Amino acid sequence: MPVEMGIWRVDGRAPRRLAMATLPSEKALEDFLEQDPALLGERLLVVGRQVRTPHGKLIDLLAIDVDGNLHVLELKRDRTPREVVAQVLDYGSWVTTLDRDGVLAIANDHLDKPFEVAFEDVFQTSPPDEINGEQQLTIVATELDASSERIVEYLASFGVPVNAVFFSYLQDDDRRYLARSWLMPPDEVGAGAPGHRSAKRADWNGRDWFVSFGDGLGRSWEDGRRYNFVSAGGDPWYSRTLRALPAGARVFVHIAKHGYVAVGETLRDAQRFDEAEVMVDGAWVRLADQDLVAPYRHVDDARDVTADNAEYVVPVRWFSALARGDAYWEKGMFANQNSACKLRQQFTLDRLATRFHLAESEG
Repeated sequence: MPVEMGIWRVDGRAPRRLAMATLPSEKALEDFLEQDPALLGERLLVVGRQVRTPHGKLIDLLAIDVDGNLHVLELKRDRTPREVVAQVLDYGSWVTTLDRDGVLAIANDHLDKPFEVAFEDVFQTSPPDEINGEQQLTIVATELDASSERIVEYLASFGVPVNAVFFSYLQDDDRRYLARSWLMPPDEVGAGAPGHRSAKRADWNGRDWFVSFGDGLGRSWEDGRRYNFVSAGGDPWYSRTLRALPAGARVFVHIAKHGYVAVGETLRDAQRFDEAEVMVDGAWVRLADQDLVAPYRHVDDARDVTADNAEYVVPVRWFSALARGDAYWEKGMFANQNSACKLRQQFTLDRLATRFHLAESEG
């Protein structure tokens, strides 16, 4: 049973319980949730209202959280409690089959801006690579009968990600209030049914990589641009992903808090800075012998450089490389703390191809 919600107004010494009122309509509650889905207790982006399924049914609200997991919000309306429980499970069985492209198609059909932009507006970060890895099914009602509550609790005990939330509408003279209570604590409800946690990432084209260049952290983008390389190091966490870059990869270089500054093709695997060579004017030269702005060393004494704390360098042939002050960024574009990772987000790839004037066959 949910915890009953009561609110009292205190005037002087005598508390007065606010009277329960009747919601103007179920549509009003749906409107409230679409305008502010945080009424459910966490930040959500509503990607679709009255989303049509292939079976001719309409999901009241389909939302997504910061981790890319989908939330099905279904209002009880005038259906019996058991009907709405069956309906939300039916919707869940379909939603779990949606791949990333399917989710984005729904979002872009219902939103008034690109999904990636809307996502960043709500969460202040770009969407994760994996979308719809898990689901959450929520029945929205003023009440359910005891039998239906037992059914929801029973399903949740077997890992089905279903819960019920109850909204009370309270009246205080000319003011109205909403109060919320859950059938079960949301953090105790399984985030995905067994056997349905399939990763739904965007397809990777096998070529494009994101590279984060830590400008000012012992390295300089001025050097990277002039001598044709990217680098990372000081700790295995930073160097490991860069060292995974293969020769022949197309890399898009990003500087945190600035944007994308370059696109190019890697020429060799990563090498330690003290051994690395780069291609300058058609010839391979030793990078450490060049006139560099930054030291590319993370310890005071060169004798203390180890495989773990060394700076690693990947030589690149630039197709286009900009100064840091000319970096390109649009809301919704992909960014990541890893030194290198596969770049899957088509929204970002399309905009970078336009910004850097890339031909389809380039790279």
